[in-house]
Amino acid sequence: MKVEARLFDIVTVFAFLVAIVYAVMTGYMTADGVEPIGTVALILTGALALLVGSYFRFVARRIEPRPEDREDAEISDGAGELGFFSPGSYWPVGLAASAALGGVALAFFQIWLLVFAIIALLIAVGGLVFEYHTGPSHH
Repeated sequence: MKVEARLFDIVTVFAFLVAIVYAVMTGYMTADGVEPIGTVALILTGALALLVGSYFRFVARRIEPRPEDREDAEISDGAGELGFFSPGSYWPVGLAASAALGGVALAFFQIWLLVFAIIALLIAVGGLVFEYHTGPSHH
């Protein structure tokens, strides 16, 4: 997780530097002074990246180093099973379609369509989660 923590540290430094440059440039280039919304958004972006990077650093200290974290690791060190992924599931398509419908509903501010999209999203998430659940009688 050290690689991910380092990546978020870079994003943190970049966001804070851009926030400083943005505040200075809007302060000198406009008659109104520093533009507060963009400056606060950039500072919050840096703070969020710092939060995620700190979490990754916290987790990296408590788990054994992964192959990505070791300098002397070979490609074969990362081999093995990563998890189970359903090869023929159609639920991700329904999940993406209902999320896209929710985005369209928010873009056009259609509350009735948003309610329909949330219901479809919940059905798709439920179908994805319980796709291989057959009940206690079937093993």
